[in-house]
Amino acid sequence: MMLNPESTQFGHEAVSPEQKTEKVIEVFDSVASKYDLMNDIMSGGVHRIWKNHLIRKIRPRAGLHYLDVAGGTGDIAFRIREKVGNGAKITLCDLNTEMLSVGRDRAINKGYLNDFEWITGNAEALPLPDNSVDVYTIAFGLRNVTRIDNALTDAFRVLRPGGRFFCLEFSHMEENYMQKLYDAYSYAFIPKAGELITKDRASYQYLVESIRKMPTQNALKDRISKAGFSKSTFENLSFGIAAIHSGSKR
Repeated sequence: MMLNPESTQFGHEAVSPEQKTEKVIEVFDSVASKYDLMNDIMSGGVHRIWKNHLIRKIRPRAGLHYLDVAGGTGDIAFRIREKVGNGAKITLCDLNTEMLSVGRDRAINKGYLNDFEWITGNAEALPLPDNSVDVYTIAFGLRNVTRIDNALTDAFRVLRPGGRFFCLEFSHMEENYMQKLYDAYSYAFIPKAGELITKDRASYQYLVESIRKMPTQNALKDRISKAGFSKSTFENLSFGIAAIHSGSKR
């Protein structure tokens, strides 16, 4: 039986699972056009370092099928494409069509006209066949999934035997005093920046709250294992502000 304790949590608000999915779609409809700009502002550009480190861990090579879930604006897919050239299949899947639209526009601006497959879909029930993907990535998307355990199980389903799972996500800092400082910064600055830049304070208030609702590193590690993955492990980034989780399908 799936755990999915986050399915009735939209930040600090109690909702039904159906309401959570609808509200997440509304958030990313609202922030899509300024999503990448706000990532730079909120993290001081550090998210780029984290994503580059993720790519180094993946070690992309040609001849494989890469699936980036919740990857609408293309940051991870573009980095993989830069490493493998046009010698791999790269699929981007996102629940939100507005995010995918931004990603397609960015791809065209980079000269990538037919380099990616773009599909609208839910991480909990991906529109892909069993055993069809070599590498699954999800960056800063798992905390927005309504049923995290369902998404982990479906990631396992679509990966081929020997396939690898990678999740880059905000997490929990290693020291309590550092967490308190980070919380104070997040609650004071991020919603205000969202209000000034995107005219949408509420969406960024949710994003701050959603980080606090993420499972701890060890709890998520265990849930990845329960989904069927072997070698489930994690690496903290920036003292635990974010973490990279990974696992393999036997």
